[in-house]
Amino acid sequence: LLRDLTDLRVSVEGVFLMYKLTQRFIDQVPPNTGRSRYAEYSDAEVTGLKLLVSKAGRKWFYARLSVANVKHTYKLGEYPALTLSEARQRVMQLRLNGVEAKPLMPTFAEFAHSDYLPYAKAHKRSVAGDMSKLRIHLLPRFGNSTLDAISFRDIQSYHAQIKLSHCSATANRHLSLLSKMFSCAVQWDILTRNPCKGIAKFTENNVGQRFLSVNEIRRLFGDRNEPTVMALKFLLLTGMRKNEVLRGLWQNVDLVRGIWFVPHTKNGKSHTVILNDEAKALLSELPKTSIWVFPSRDPRKPLVEIRRCLNQLATDAGIPPLRVHDLRHSFASLCAQSGVPLLQIKSLLNHASLTTTQRYAHLTNNDLLLASQTVSNAVAKALA
Repeated sequence: LLRDLTDLRVSVEGVFLMYKLTQRFIDQVPPNTGRSRYAEYSDAEVTGLKLLVSKAGRKWFYARLSVANVKHTYKLGEYPALTLSEARQRVMQLRLNGVEAKPLMPTFAEFAHSDYLPYAKAHKRSVAGDMSKLRIHLLPRFGNSTLDAISFRDIQSYHAQIKLSHCSATANRHLSLLSKMFSCAVQWDILTRNPCKGIAKFTENNVGQRFLSVNEIRRLFGDRNEPTVMALKFLLLTGMRKNEVLRGLWQNVDLVRGIWFVPHTKNGKSHTVILNDEAKALLSELPKTSIWVFPSRDPRKPLVEIRRCLNQLATDAGIPPLRVHDLRHSFASLCAQSGVPLLQIKSLLNHASLTTTQRYAHLTNNDLLLASQTVSNAVAKALA
């Protein structure tokens, strides 16, 4: 019977089938193979209940009802998360209560909360950043619009607006998040195309990055050894990322071998940090009263806020404001100025690509020029 129904649907494309839906039928119904985006099956038992089947085989229940002589479509939920009996009950409740139906196409806010965020929480380590961007920027801008109403131009305009209020890099991160969300909507058969496709990212530059000089380092830290200051010193000594240090556990530190194992990094891979003598000495001074290497005042929790301490240190030292990430840049710049090859700096910083490390190339070039100039001076003196 299922085969016969499938043949009928293909041969009379556009004619929707009336059938008494059963769980067995829904489980066995094949993906849509017709020219339309979806195959639609109407339930003969509860008028208005529909089963929608995509080309990828995803299945949704929805209701098509008339309210005040106007037809509306109400998305009920995806099968099997929503069962057949639950779908039938919801349709009957809609008819009894006279609730006006919602569009089948979800709004940006509905898609974010019901579809994207559950996926991101299961698959992305950066979900906290996504949630922040959504809450502060994206939902106020696009939340009430249905996904199919958001155009290429809407996103392009938003991308440019964020650049004006923030910076190129931040605008590009927002564009990446939007593109990922719409890409998921396409994969899940909610949309047919990603409106972000074709929008060029802004050129990102590193003009704002800061490299601390040896003199500034001396003035910044002095002899202070408060726990937060020690964490900042350690960041400078190792070039590690902030969260890698603040979320570090003593169980991953081996002072005898001089290594710090990071099981999860920004690029998704584990990384082993080789500790230099100063870094090992600093760790040796820390009390081991918590599972965390740098605990907060509550030893059950890791240290979280270090930016304010860094700002205060900079103010006290009389040097320009710093970002925590500038400590990582300073570590790399000191390596480069000491003649460490870029490939080794890439390994020390655990960059996924050498392209990221190239920002320090001008520092190594300066030192190469000085070395070359030494030869130049010697030859000039010999020929004089």
